[in-house]
Amino acid sequence: MQSPREPARAGRPRNTQIDAAVLDATLAVLDSAGYTRFTLEEVARRAGTTKPAIYRRWPTRQHLVLAALAWRLGNPPVPDTDCTMCDLAECLSVYVAAFDRMPPGVLGPLLADCTPEPGLREDFMTMLFTPPRAAVEQTLVRAMARGDLRADLDLGLTLDLLGSLVHYRALFGHAATSDTQIEHAVETLLQGIATDYPRLLEHSLRQQGDPEVHQLHPAQATHPQ
Repeated sequence: MQSPREPARAGRPRNTQIDAAVLDATLAVLDSAGYTRFTLEEVARRAGTTKPAIYRRWPTRQHLVLAALAWRLGNPPVPDTDCTMCDLAECLSVYVAAFDRMPPGVLGPLLADCTPEPGLREDFMTMLFTPPRAAVEQTLVRAMARGDLRADLDLGLTLDLLGSLVHYRALFGHAATSDTQIEHAVETLLQGIATDYPRLLEHSLRQQGDPEVHQLHPAQATHPQ
């Protein structure tokens, strides 16, 4: 397996077993020691390889850590239920779950370590933040095509608003993000960007089989213009 964003090299074929062993070992060290006490010596020991073998694959410890985290993150699924409220809530749940899989106390110091080097900072954003952001973007684009969201919607700003709660808590680790908080975040945002919020709410309740779908709270039946 070729690690994310690493160019293929000419010559002898890569030993993919070593690649996988190093990435697994990297995650194990991050899980147990965090980023500030992370060492390539310990990764090499756990992977049964050498530091030079690691450096031949990843030029710096930051590149290795980014590759390992991106490997664990994978490609978040894009929900598509034809229900805008349901899909956005599920997208944020996927977002939260993705960052919950990150070792604690790693994202903040890793970002600080990557920031002085523009290329590394770009890799940080592209490899760790772009995949879940792209999933949310697809959901918003589909919702706009259905006419559920305003035609003048600023897509980039909306993505930032949706992701900011997750990013903030993932980076600083001061609070968890519950399903209830996700629902409140989606409801609050949709009341400003939806073309017909009460209709979206009713559709969402129907999707969930809520028997009291016609007994909406008065505040939920008012859509600000």
